[in-house]
Amino acid sequence: MTFGLTFEKLILIGFLAAMLIGPARLPVYAAGLRRVVDRATVFARSAEGRLREELGPEFTDSDWRQLDPRRFDPRRIVREALIAETEAPSAAEGRDRGVAAVPVEPTAGRRAVGQGETRA
Repeated sequence: MTFGLTFEKLILIGFLAAMLIGPARLPVYAAGLRRVVDRATVFARSAEGRLREELGPEFTDSDWRQLDPRRFDPRRIVREALIAETEAPSAAEGRDRGVAAVPVEPTAGRRAVGQGETRA
């Protein structure tokens, strides 16, 4: 995570910090920055250790790279979804399972009957 910072931008920021802060106070601010980074590192390590402790051993051996969203190719997912056949149970399979087959009437050319109308 570089947040769009290139080497040239970092040098420019460092130069501007040196000019604004001044050479007398720059070592003090650099030491403060180092303390902040050290504390963040200790916090991250302790949080990771606590997370491993609370989740248990089954999560420590997990391969988290398998869940990386960059590994999923949308073209492959769509292709597999289109190729996979969705098999609807036939009437014979439905009877075997105890499910009654429901006949479906074709509705093409029919008009829906509204309120107050009767069917002819």
